[in-house]
Amino acid sequence: MNSDIANLWKSTGSGERSSLFGDLDLGQAAVGQVEAPLDAVDLEVSSQDTNLSPVMSLVDRVLIEALTHSASDIHIEPQEDGLLIRFRQDGVLRNVETLPRNLTPAITSRLKIMADLDIAERRMPQDGRIRRNFRGRTMDFRVSTLPSRHGEKVVLRLLDSGNTQLGLESLITDPVARATLRDLGAKPFGMILVTGPTGSGKSTTLYALLSERNDPSINISTVEDPIEYTLKGITQTQVNREKGLDFATALRAFMRQDPDVLLVGETRDLETARTAIEAALTGHLVLTTLHCNDAASAFARLDEMGVEPFLVSASLLGVISQRLVRRLCEQCRSPYRPDTEELARFGLVASDESSITFYRATTMQAGSEGCCPNCQGRGYAGRVGVFEILRMNESLSSAVAKRASTEELRRLALEGGMKTLLGYGLDLVRQGLTTLEEVERMLLTDTGLESERRARALSTLTCRGCGAGLQDEWLECPYCLRVRR
Repeated sequence: MNSDIANLWKSTGSGERSSLFGDLDLGQAAVGQVEAPLDAVDLEVSSQDTNLSPVMSLVDRVLIEALTHSASDIHIEPQEDGLLIRFRQDGVLRNVETLPRNLTPAITSRLKIMADLDIAERRMPQDGRIRRNFRGRTMDFRVSTLPSRHGEKVVLRLLDSGNTQLGLESLITDPVARATLRDLGAKPFGMILVTGPTGSGKSTTLYALLSERNDPSINISTVEDPIEYTLKGITQTQVNREKGLDFATALRAFMRQDPDVLLVGETRDLETARTAIEAALTGHLVLTTLHCNDAASAFARLDEMGVEPFLVSASLLGVISQRLVRRLCEQCRSPYRPDTEELARFGLVASDESSITFYRATTMQAGSEGCCPNCQGRGYAGRVGVFEILRMNESLSSAVAKRASTEELRRLALEGGMKTLLGYGLDLVRQGLTTLEEVERMLLTDTGLESERRARALSTLTCRGCGAGLQDEWLECPYCLRVRR
């Protein structure tokens, strides 16, 4: 019997069909047992169907237009004078069309039918999903309806599973930050937090980390709300609060499923945070997201939830804070020399940046003569990530356990070599990937500017003017009054 078992494992491991299933027709066994997936409707084909009503064709064309222009969101907003359609492109909303107001009920009902929502319910928000094919790709539209004064507003988030198959090389331009994040993701246990506002690319970063760890030798499970993308070889669970399946409940179930790596879509309450930390402390790698402004603020956020600081210091590997800024169109960007006042707003000195070529966006009306075909006159094409990676060390862990202030934790992180969001963004400007205007729009805050100035000061312990020795907390030389940079 032992030899039979050994032969069975040997044949299975070598890729041959096991004798255990040799007498079964597995193809026939599957017939009628598993529901066949429905093929998604092709948008371009359906929009040209002459049997469709005008409203159905109109909705299809709106979706096609959004996909053609790489929009991330579609806003369909009833207004007093019409139905406003807006697209979010590269993080910025723009008006596309204003339709007659009397079309509002028909368009809203059509989208509800496509998303399998209740068309009779107009007083409560609803969430659904639409799946369509477009030029060989399967596209998902996450649909949200909300009652408003002039009718129901509908917002669709466009999700393309093909765009998530990105490595860290495609996401992070800075090689040091990329290596740090890759090293954190390779740890066998502990917790990694990814912070940032909605739409800042947190899910894409988490999926990139999971794809690097995805291997048949480990068990990866995720709990998400909702599941935005399908990842092969990974168990993905959808939150269902109506049935009592929330993040904490799913995490507890995962712990009985022999996991290695866990992803929690969002840590938003004490129970979820404690369960995630317990998993990290018991030999599992836990990836999760948190809403806060920067990496150093994550500790205060967890403390507000009621998580004990000693648990955080013992389990946390690092915190990644991120944003997305618009990428300059390389075909129409124009070089210029910013004046001293503009550079000073970012804590920069003109003499230090004399060798850098700065660029600004060239904008013009779409479709006008000379309009750039690559960016349609927007001046930007695509977005690029900005990252702030706080890696835990002994001094930080000790300070967290003692409930140190956010400012103290930020100082220790800077001393440990953390690059601030503003500093990363300014590096992108120096590389010609974005503009000072975009960095100011997304990253420039008083706290961020102070942190960046302190980070520069920490890198110079000797005054360049008089050669005197300086202390870490000094932002300028007390002897010759030269600013440290």
